[in-house]
Amino acid sequence: MSTAPTDPPAPATTTVDLRRFAWLSIATAIATITLKAGAWAMTGSVGLLSDAAESTVNLVAAVVALIALTVAARPATERFLYGRAKAEYFSAAVEGLMIFVAAAVILVTAVERFVNPRPLENLDIGLVIVVIASVLNGVVALVLMRAGRAHNSITLRADGRHLMTDVVTSAGVLIGVGLVALTGWERLDALVAFAVGVNIIVTGIGLLSEAISGLLDKALPARDHEIITDILRRRTDGTVTFHGLQTREAGQERFMTVHVLVPDEWTVKHGHDYIEDLEDELRDALGSLRVLTHLEPISDPASYEDIPEAHVPIHGDDHDPTRPPTH
Repeated sequence: MSTAPTDPPAPATTTVDLRRFAWLSIATAIATITLKAGAWAMTGSVGLLSDAAESTVNLVAAVVALIALTVAARPATERFLYGRAKAEYFSAAVEGLMIFVAAAVILVTAVERFVNPRPLENLDIGLVIVVIASVLNGVVALVLMRAGRAHNSITLRADGRHLMTDVVTSAGVLIGVGLVALTGWERLDALVAFAVGVNIIVTGIGLLSEAISGLLDKALPARDHEIITDILRRRTDGTVTFHGLQTREAGQERFMTVHVLVPDEWTVKHGHDYIEDLEDELRDALGSLRVLTHLEPISDPASYEDIPEAHVPIHGDDHDPTRPPTH
């Protein structure tokens, strides 16, 4: 679709700078590493050691998230015409892999301590420190996940979920160390640490799956499709109709393409004005959305020969998108 030189730039291309959340994650990771390492040094608990190891992984992941968000925020260039929003998916994949590293360290250490149990010391102060670190991680995790949902950032969602696994780890460690204090059976510490490691692996698998889906141009969520198709159905009136709807997302960016079939006698100006109004309505409904439309004459059979094999259905079962409407 062509546009006049005086057309204002579409606001949908605006992205939000999310790097401040990555800096928050880095600061939190440094604070929790310091707290948990001190707790491990005082108690000798393998559970606390595994907890501190995961926080170290959190720091590395937070730095990777900062790099990814910095790259994703760069504007489009002649080489990257659609920007670099997909850098966020690489960050999420790295987060998932780092979770596997943390889980491996925890599992190996837990097995070694189960075979060679050792008495724990200074449990009271050690547990207090872990509780403080867990509260800090939990608050920041909620902030990151909320921001990730609000701005459609997989990097922040992944970092928040990563921190939340740290909270789960800490909760497991607290249970294990508490049971050791109550029962005197030192191997409980290692068993709980092992269970926590398995739980972290499950989280890592979920993050990797989400990152891979994004890199493979996953479609927009069903809720967004409902909003789009509702608008297109309301505008289908026998003289104008639509087909070939496709969508995808890349980080904060969301994209859609659709074929717009209009009366043959419309002028280019008429069609252009109609599409501008349609795109404005779609952006108003969905916020940040890049809309690409393809204008076609409604009665030309060739207009029905280029429908993509994979597309989102717009109309009901009684509507055949491959045939011109009957009047």
